[in-house]
Amino acid sequence: MSKKTIAWILVAVVLGASYFGYQYWQQLQSALPKGIASGNGRIEAKLVDVVAKEPLRVQELRVDEGDLVKPGEVLVLLDTATLQAELEEAKLNVAATQEKVAVAQASIVKTQSEIRLAKIEVRRSSALVAERAGSQRELDVRNAALQTTSAGLQENQATLRTLEQEVRVAEAKVATVQTRIDDATLKSPILGRVLYRLVEVGEVLGPGGKALTLVNLNDVYMEIFLPAEQAARLKIGAEARILLDARPDRPIKGYVSFVSPEAEFTPKQVETRSEREKLMFRVKLRVPEKTVETYIDIIKTGVRGVGYVKAEDAASWPASMQNAL
Repeated sequence: MSKKTIAWILVAVVLGASYFGYQYWQQLQSALPKGIASGNGRIEAKLVDVVAKEPLRVQELRVDEGDLVKPGEVLVLLDTATLQAELEEAKLNVAATQEKVAVAQASIVKTQSEIRLAKIEVRRSSALVAERAGSQRELDVRNAALQTTSAGLQENQATLRTLEQEVRVAEAKVATVQTRIDDATLKSPILGRVLYRLVEVGEVLGPGGKALTLVNLNDVYMEIFLPAEQAARLKIGAEARILLDARPDRPIKGYVSFVSPEAEFTPKQVETRSEREKLMFRVKLRVPEKTVETYIDIIKTGVRGVGYVKAEDAASWPASMQNAL
């Protein structure tokens, strides 16, 4: 073997050793500390549908896909011309019934005055009969008139109670129609972003018809899958970190909000047969609302990354994850 050949062999050995040494060093650098578990996933958020309660025509759309919306913000206006007419009719019915109540109350006052007068006349007739200065027949007429007037008072009072109930029913009808009108103004129930706009101006939404789908930014999370041994040691509220593929240098703080009570197969992203044969537990890592609000303009669902959790309280985060957002 020539010296040149031996030299090339030595160079190859040195390069090979350097390569494998570098690979081993990288593995040591990327190895997770004891008590830290990890799994791949993606940023997700709950979806919320904005729906109509009854069939109405879309009058105005105030948002488009991608817009950020706040709780209570008006998103869609539905045509309420028919409901406004019903509301006016209901209000007129209330006013008319209240007039009837006023008439019934006046009738009661009048009848009460007549009763007082009838009682005075009965007392006078009784005194005259006792003094033999008046007839018994006249006293009987006075007593009969008093009884008739008293019965009329009871009738008027019953009529008043009925009318007062009718007023309450009419007012309830006004409140019901007003609620239907209010429900025709579709507002955002959450802090979110418009994912889909499902209707256009002029379309008629059926009962329960969807107008928009929102991404709920109050519930941003990543789901990862961990083996039973690691999942069993997790605590609800345990610290977590999320590293996104797009920004691996910016770890995000999180916490364990859910650990599935049932095992399931690992997701399709895991390619090795040995991993697929294991049963894994779904773990939800939630991003704190304060963090979401701070970076609301750049948060996007669907971005992939890796989630890390503390399976042991005494575990320490590596230096690259210490300064998390």
